Amino acid sequence: MQVSAAHPTKPKLTILLAGPRGFCAGVERAIEIVERAIEKYGAPVYVRHEIVHNRYVVENLQQKGAVFVEELDEVPDGVPVIFSAHGVPKSVPAEATRRELMYLDATCPLVSKVHREAERQHRLGNQIIMIGHAGHPEVIGTMGQLPPGSIILVETEEDVAELDVPDPSRLAFITQTTLSVDDTASIVQAIQRRFPEVQSPKKEDICYATTNRQEAVKAIAHRSQLMLVVGAPNSSNSQRLVEVARQQGCARAQLVQRGSDLDWRLLEGVDTVGLTAGASAPEVLVNEVIQALRQRYEVTMEEVVVRNENVVFKLPRQLTENAA
Repeated sequence: MQVSAAHPTKPKLTILLAGPRGFCAGVERAIEIVERAIEKYGAPVYVRHEIVHNRYVVENLQQKGAVFVEELDEVPDGVPVIFSAHGVPKSVPAEATRRELMYLDATCPLVSKVHREAERQHRLGNQIIMIGHAGHPEVIGTMGQLPPGSIILVETEEDVAELDVPDPSRLAFITQTTLSVDDTASIVQAIQRRFPEVQSPKKEDICYATTNRQEAVKAIAHRSQLMLVVGAPNSSNSQRLVEVARQQGCARAQLVQRGSDLDWRLLEGVDTVGLTAGASAPEVLVNEVIQALRQRYEVTMEEVVVRNENVVFKLPRQLTENAA
């Protein structure tokens, strides 16, 4: 049967949907802290730095009454201020206390765990090596927990080779929570080869959500001709998902922020697309991408779930106490 030129059939496309994907418990908690604070204290509520690295989330909270600033000196007296999920140096809450600002700390509890580990190792007299990305807010916050020089940052195995430490027998390492699991493992091995006595964290620093999302990408990358990762360019965990897909053999892996951002040239000759989202990207944006694909393709969906997540973090006491 001939197909009418006026009604051509859409090409077929299979979407392999990674699970888990998108929001993690730390991101959900941080967003809820901002929303609850606006409800309890009224707008405006100030937030130091993006609460999480996603423009859609930030703009949505702005519409509700959140004001995002880079530093505390932009926060007027007498209004609540919230610290982002990435954590802040100790100087920030100290300055808020000095100014008598009411503040809420939305630091992810898993980032706070790394802070406590750094403090513990410092008390033991160990020099700390941190594996992370220079300039990332989480790294700045973690290094700011201790006096300058207490933590040395390394980003690559080459950095490890060039390390100069005062006492190789008094070392410990920690990591940023949103790194590539595989890349970090190789850097850890390089540290342990050079410094056999180095102390490891009691528990894995890379968070469960980062690990799970990378495992989900590994489960579908080898079947995908193109991998789309919904997330922001400044989102470390989203960028790592793109890298993981490429390392797993999906050469065409791309970060996309919105459905309207799709580069249709990437889909030429493609009949299977992997789709996931970084831990700071809401499911509504994943659905946007799916809807954009449905407009041009006859889509078949297959969800590939490697692990179910049921982690929930408590809110700060100020938001759960009765107003009385």
